[in-house]
Amino acid sequence: MEFTPTRTVHTTAYLLLALVVTQAIFTGIYASGSQPPTQLLWGLEGVLFTILAAFAGAALVQAKNYHVGWSAIAFSAALNVVQVGIGLTLFGPFGEAAKETGALAPVAGGIVAFSFMVYNAAKILLGFAALIFGMAKMNAGGKALGGLTAAVGVIAMVANIALIILGREGLVPPPAAGASGVVATLLLALCLLSVVKDHEQQA
Repeated sequence: MEFTPTRTVHTTAYLLLALVVTQAIFTGIYASGSQPPTQLLWGLEGVLFTILAAFAGAALVQAKNYHVGWSAIAFSAALNVVQVGIGLTLFGPFGEAAKETGALAPVAGGIVAFSFMVYNAAKILLGFAALIFGMAKMNAGGKALGGLTAAVGVIAMVANIALIILGREGLVPPPAAGASGVVATLLLALCLLSVVKDHEQQA
C-alpha cells in the first residue's frame, strides 16, 4: 500500500485528533468521579501512538519542509508509547505491592514520577510541533489559527518544561500542563490539515 505525502499528513492529523478524543473521554470520566476504563483507553492510546510514530516518521522523510516539526511529532509518539506502557504494566502491580509492603511505596511513587516525566517530555515535543506548524500556517496567511496554535504550543512547552525542572509540586499545576498539551495537539492537527490544503490549492 502506497501512502502519498498528502495522505500521510492527513493520517497523522486524524491520529492526533483521535488521541485528543481518547484523552478527553478519560479526563471527563475521571472528573465525573467515575473510574475510567483504563485498560481500554490506555491500550487504545498505545496502539494509536504506535501507528502515529510510523506515519509521522514517514512524513519526516517525505516532507520538503518542517523536518524538526515532524521529528517532534514522531518522537513524542514514541515517548507516549513508553509512558502508556509504564502505566498499563507497572502502575497496578507496584501499587498493590506498596499497599501490602509499605517499604515499596517509594518505588511505586518513583515509577509514577518517571511515567509523568516521560508524559511531560512528550507534551513538550507536541507543543514544539504546534509552534512550528502554527508559524507555518501564519506564513501561509492563516493568522488566526496559526497564531493561536503557536501561542498554545509555547504555553504547553513552558508549562511542561516547568514541571520537569521544578517538579510536580512547583508553580504549574500538573492538570493545567496536561490540558495545554491536549489543546496544542488539537490545534496542531487542524493546522496540519489546513497546511496541506493550502499547499494543494497553490499547486
